[in-house]
Amino acid sequence: MEAALEGTVALVTGASSGIGAATAAALADHGAAVALAARRRDRLEELAAGIRARGGTALVLECDVTDQDQAADMVERTVAELGRLDTLVNNAGIMLLGGAVGAPLAEWQQMVELNVLGLLYCAHAALPHLLRAAGDRPRQVADMVNISSVAGRVARNGNNVYSLTKHGVGAFSESLRQEVTRRYVRVSLVEPGATATELASHNRPEVLESLSSQAGQRMEAGDIADAITYIVTRPRHVSVNEMLIRPTEQER
Repeated sequence: MEAALEGTVALVTGASSGIGAATAAALADHGAAVALAARRRDRLEELAAGIRARGGTALVLECDVTDQDQAADMVERTVAELGRLDTLVNNAGIMLLGGAVGAPLAEWQQMVELNVLGLLYCAHAALPHLLRAAGDRPRQVADMVNISSVAGRVARNGNNVYSLTKHGVGAFSESLRQEVTRRYVRVSLVEPGATATELASHNRPEVLESLSSQAGQRMEAGDIADAITYIVTRPRHVSVNEMLIRPTEQER
């Protein structure tokens, strides 16, 4: 495989499963040294072992990005141990669905803390390093990829606070893109539709039952990882600002 990212370092949050794990593996296969961040260390160690077995470099970072200090330390450890930071993939997130009436307030708080504040903590800590990498070889460009959702485009019944958080990610990404794009830090928003990951499994039983009745075609985590890899391997003068990806059969 072409080592388009040789000499660069990528940090992926939520790397213990799903899109995060698939993305970290894909970036490593393209030559990047990867920092793997999540709370489940055993999953990260397994992923890191696979990357190393294929000749790649992987750093395991057990981290809860909803803790501002842990998020900042995660970024600093990446730079200290791998030497730099060229790519941040803000993938960590949670989707807790259901009606607003009678909803557990703790679920709303959890989504805001992880999907919004966690992403902001990571972005804030990473930006100085991304700006530095953008002015340096080998690529003289850096990337922040923020993972949103179809729900970040259109709010629907039952998606209320999840949609709120993902709309916020989109707004932040576009504003930040305008701020740093002339300094060659590319900010990209990826909005997956239905994807076969663990994301839905955290919902309450009654919500899971409703979701199972709506089951249809699903993409694989690797499909989204492929899209992210495409984004970060574009030439320096090309920036993919936004990518909405649905299974072919998904209408909304």
